[in-house]
Amino acid sequence: MLKAIDKKGYTSPSPIQEKAIPLVLKRKDVLASAQTGTGKTAGFVLPILEILNQQPQVGKRKIKALVLTPTRELAAQIYDNAREYSEFIDFRTAVIFGGVNQNPQVRAIKNGLDMLVATPGRLLDLISQKLLSIKDVEILVLDEADRMLDMGFQRDINKILAMLPKKRQNLLFSATFSKEIKNLANAFMYQPELVETVASNTTAERVDQLVIKVDKSNKADLTVKLIKEGNWEQVLIFTRTKHGANRLAQKLDRKKISAAAIHGDKSQNQRTRALAGFKEGTVRVLVATDIAARGLDIPLLPHVINYELPNVPEDYVHRIGRTGRAGASGEAVSLVEVNEYQYLKDIEKMLGEKIPGQILEGFEPTDKAETKEEKKAKEAEKQRQIRARREKKNSTGGSRGGRNNKSRNRR
Repeated sequence: MLKAIDKKGYTSPSPIQEKAIPLVLKRKDVLASAQTGTGKTAGFVLPILEILNQQPQVGKRKIKALVLTPTRELAAQIYDNAREYSEFIDFRTAVIFGGVNQNPQVRAIKNGLDMLVATPGRLLDLISQKLLSIKDVEILVLDEADRMLDMGFQRDINKILAMLPKKRQNLLFSATFSKEIKNLANAFMYQPELVETVASNTTAERVDQLVIKVDKSNKADLTVKLIKEGNWEQVLIFTRTKHGANRLAQKLDRKKISAAAIHGDKSQNQRTRALAGFKEGTVRVLVATDIAARGLDIPLLPHVINYELPNVPEDYVHRIGRTGRAGASGEAVSLVEVNEYQYLKDIEKMLGEKIPGQILEGFEPTDKAETKEEKKAKEAEKQRQIRARREKKNSTGGSRGGRNNKSRNRR
């Protein structure tokens, strides 16, 4: 293991690793919070490898460690790290997640495993098919547990907890410490040791943050200007919606900036190809929704753009945490239009600091914030149009149905 760690270029533990690893090795339950990009994965994978590697192998391998994650990307990242750390020891790890054919995953499980990395949905699916068992698990890890709750996995987590042995070690690693996370920890952990390396919801020190106020209609042109004039070769851009991600990626492509979108509607193969192209440099810009805010591990990523601010302040931390990782520096630029000013205030309040801002010549904001009455009127008009389309569809369907009935009667 030391040989593998040396090969990875690690020379000294990060603060979260220094605090968490000894506790995990003592078989304590650990509730740990650390900002993203500080080495949380090694903080639990390395001691798990140490513990399980010292156990004698008797008969077929059984899953002794289970790592649950919210997204496919994060699961794949943890799996890759586990393989690298265990390169020179006899240890088997596999990863399972939805959106891809289950057969290769099932084959890996049947060959025997020491550790399984999984998303909750695919895990429960394979358990229901009686293709895997978690009754021998000794160590459970919930990674990015706050994101799992945000994504609605509470019920799945409860089902999985009910299937596990009552006597086990529990590790909960998270980028944030919310009240919901503490409630979850109280429900299944035994006298957990609390580990916090920095205050919750803080941003990496090496990330330079900047706010540029701009009209909504000029965001795409400003994005092109920043990338081209700054000669930015690797840029991760966040949008709030899937359609927004697709539209922006297409606009950038038309401006001769190679771009790919990654979000929940993309197949796993599409997501994997886009991420691989981004890491290799064939894709210059990756446009993502918040599904990618936690699971992407891109070494030395220099630039993140918040094309639209998140409406949940904590997500801002996770987004910009994609840069400034592992001691490297990075830059996070937020393009803010007038209707996002409240989101910006909420983010600054959470951070406890004001983010530096500027206005670029030729991109000065001129939009006025919508009043409550205007927002209400716009929403009412949107609902009216939806009802009109629905009524038109129903009336068209009804008339066709009438004609079909008459035709059947004649026959």
